[in-house]
Amino acid sequence: MARSKKNHIGVAAIVMAIIALALLIAVLTYYLPVNIGTDVVTVIIKPGDSFADVAHQLVSNGVVSSKFLLKVPAVLYAIDKKLIPGRYDFTGRNSCFSVLKKLRRGDFVRIKITIPEGSTIWETAKYLADSLELDAEYVVSLNTDTALLTALDLPCLEGYLFPETYYFPWGYNAEEAIKDMVILYHNMTDSIWPDTIAGGLTKNEVIILASIIEAETNHGNERDTVSSVYHNRLRKKMRLQADPTVIYGLGGLDRPLYKKDLEKKTPFNTYIFKGLPPSPINSPGLEAVRAALHPAWSEYYYFVADNYGRHQFSSTNAEHNRARQKIKAAGN
Repeated sequence: MARSKKNHIGVAAIVMAIIALALLIAVLTYYLPVNIGTDVVTVIIKPGDSFADVAHQLVSNGVVSSKFLLKVPAVLYAIDKKLIPGRYDFTGRNSCFSVLKKLRRGDFVRIKITIPEGSTIWETAKYLADSLELDAEYVVSLNTDTALLTALDLPCLEGYLFPETYYFPWGYNAEEAIKDMVILYHNMTDSIWPDTIAGGLTKNEVIILASIIEAETNHGNERDTVSSVYHNRLRKKMRLQADPTVIYGLGGLDRPLYKKDLEKKTPFNTYIFKGLPPSPINSPGLEAVRAALHPAWSEYYYFVADNYGRHQFSSTNAEHNRARQKIKAAGN
């Protein structure tokens, strides 16, 4: 009887030792990373994908070594029920622990896209198309998509795709990216509108004017003076004669603006038509919008670019012509 009891104890001890060893191996395997070196393994999780499918991709591609040690903790922490769709890239050293942590955080690939201030709809479409693998022509077509514009409560997209650096999730479509850009436009501008806007302009007209200011100068200390010229001209019902609007109306130019271009009749030719053009000609930055809202006080009605990227401002056409001749002579 005593010997039988001793045997049972011995068997139990062996079983406990085996269990302890198995648990130790499991814990070590759970935390021990697998090194895939410089290779990049991409796992794409789509809405509705099961955790079993994801685990299979990870193990079959050598990211981790055990489906079991992925599934059990995933069930315990409900990670399997809360998979966040996206593209997940794995490289270097990965363990079951680090992989589950990444999935739990939704640490999927985000695409960095920088939209510079003053980008036109065509340029913005190209940035989005190149980075998100979209159709640039389709993005441009959304500028006049009635359903989308109604949903966003905008007259057009041009002017309202706020210039900034974005981190879009991989797989984002054009509408999703555009909505995020418009949301940022509102977040950045909602607090800057005064009770009374200079010149009696509407908010949309301010954005149109800001886009012209953005296209005219890159120098912050000139923006409010450029703005004053256009406000003065609008008040006197003078034609704006803004070269950037002519260029925009011609679909953009990869050459200098010629005198004959000023005679081409488009809705954006402010040498022919009085007032502001029908829509913004780019998406201006916040400082250009502020300048359109708060022009400097001046008696200037003219300006001309000098040979250093800045401008000479004049009150009369005679002064303006003298400034042009002086700049031209200095450039020879």
